[in-house]
Amino acid sequence: MIRLLIADDEHLIRGALVALLNLEEDIEVVADTDTSTGAVELAVEHQPDVCLLDLEMPPTDGLDASEKILRSVPAKTMIVTRHARPGVLRRALASKVSGFVPKSTPAEELADVIRQVAAGKRYVDPEIAASALSAEQCPLTDRELDVLRESRGTAPIAQIAQRLHLAPGTVRNYLSTAMAKLHAHSRHEAAEIAWQQGWI
Repeated sequence: MIRLLIADDEHLIRGALVALLNLEEDIEVVADTDTSTGAVELAVEHQPDVCLLDLEMPPTDGLDASEKILRSVPAKTMIVTRHARPGVLRRALASKVSGFVPKSTPAEELADVIRQVAAGKRYVDPEIAASALSAEQCPLTDRELDVLRESRGTAPIAQIAQRLHLAPGTVRNYLSTAMAKLHAHSRHEAAEIAWQQGWI
């Protein structure tokens, strides 16, 4: 029996996944949640074989949850997403995610992918893989990405600097360099470009 954890902040989709996957004779949904922090806590508590994680859910995201789960639980992780931005797949594979599928995947097909992942294989949806291969490489450094990630909200420079343990002037320099590389007119535009590409 494959023990499965499902994390998705869209209640209707999560409920449907729980119901449909519980119909499979060899899959048992042992826990479900609507947050990335809940996914990590429940994974530690229930020790599932596979964790099915929505890419975009509060307060962080599915990739962050996956990294924390993989550090503390001998489980496999899968990402499901409605918007497969090109750079996200690269980040997912780099963080040792075993499966990457769109939310449009039929339940029967998803169950088969879960079985493959539980057996130690890796699965990436072919269309997402093709899109990622044709996407441009990220020109930004890790620190520039960190600063842009914090810039997606309304936090002032001083607060971003505090969060990242940097001087405000250093944050401004990283933002300026990132904006130049992305040909953006503002830090918010640069952050949006990086998000659309899946780099943050």
